[in-house]
Amino acid sequence: MWISTMNVSMLDQVAVGSGASLVNLVVHAILVGAIAATLRDLADTDTSFPGFVQYTLVIVATGTLLVIGHFGECVIWAYTYKWVGAVPENTDLIYFAFGNYTTLGYGDVVPVPEWHLLGPMTALNGVMLIGWSTALVYDMLHRSVRTPKQQG
Repeated sequence: MWISTMNVSMLDQVAVGSGASLVNLVVHAILVGAIAATLRDLADTDTSFPGFVQYTLVIVATGTLLVIGHFGECVIWAYTYKWVGAVPENTDLIYFAFGNYTTLGYGDVVPVPEWHLLGPMTALNGVMLIGWSTALVYDMLHRSVRTPKQQG
C-alpha cells in the first residue's frame, strides 16, 4: 500500500484516478492505433480471400485484440486499487476492477470510504474506452466492406 488510507483527500483520489485513466488512455491509443494501421495495410493488399472471409477475420481479430486490451486495462485498475489500499483485504481485485470498469458494479464489494471516488472514475474510464472500441469496430467493419466499385 503506497498511500495511507488516513487523511486521503478528494484531490488524492482524483490524482490517483486520473493517473490510472491516463495510463489506460495511452495503452488504448497504442492498441487502437496498431489495430487501425494493421487493418489499413490489410485493406491495401490484394488478397485472394473472398470478401466474407476477410470481413470475418477483421471482426474476430479486432474483437479479440480489444478484449485483451480491456482486460489489461482492468488489470491496471486492479493494481491501482492495490497500490493505494482502496479495497478491503482479500478482495478479488480483478473482479472488482471489471465490475467498476464495465459499470456493472454488483455492490458486493465496495472500496474503503477514503477511496470511494475510484469506482466512478474507473467506470467513466471504462465507458469511454469501451465506446472508443465500439467506434473502432464500426469504422473498421465499414471500411472493410468492399462495394462493387472497389472490387473492380
